[in-house]
Amino acid sequence: MAQQPKPSTQSPALNRLIDQLSTLPGVGRRSAERIAFHLLKNPQDQTVQLADAIRDFAVNLKICNQCGNATDTDPCPICSDESRDHQTILVVEKPSDIVQLETTGQYTGVYHVLMGRLSPLDGIGPGELNFEGLIQRVKKQKVREVILGMHPTSEGDGTALYLADQLSKQGVHLTRLARGLPVGASLDSVSKAVLGDAVHGRRRID
Repeated sequence: MAQQPKPSTQSPALNRLIDQLSTLPGVGRRSAERIAFHLLKNPQDQTVQLADAIRDFAVNLKICNQCGNATDTDPCPICSDESRDHQTILVVEKPSDIVQLETTGQYTGVYHVLMGRLSPLDGIGPGELNFEGLIQRVKKQKVREVILGMHPTSEGDGTALYLADQLSKQGVHLTRLARGLPVGASLDSVSKAVLGDAVHGRRRID
């Protein structure tokens, strides 16, 4: 007679949480178990607050169909602001870069979020990023200038070079944030003054 599998000794709720956590990027089964047991040891109200934040994120947060920014409204407040220069687009890697750049008060154009940068070793190619949306905006909106705001890293440089090659075919004026940004630094790790200088000191690359 075939041996029957032993029933699971873990709670179905715990197993379900571990299964869901393990689907996140960079989170394996063991890491998911550690997170789950950490949450189990937390005060219940803290865990409930986390669950509420995730639920609110899932229900209310949207991706702006114009720029790709994370927002509560579509289009986002920046894209829907008629006082901004919609013929100038500053391309960034992630939504938090917009937050940092907006603190400078030096930029009055609009943005485009790639949601990452090219990284062949991690399997991130052009198809995984919001490149096509940018090309379509440049074509449809008669964009005058595209500012490449990638982080000054090797992957950021590679992404900027790829975009410069693609956008040069559109006859748009291409610039990049000035190298006032320290090499290897990310936009969210430098001061407002450095970011402001980088915006004003951007240079032409085509």
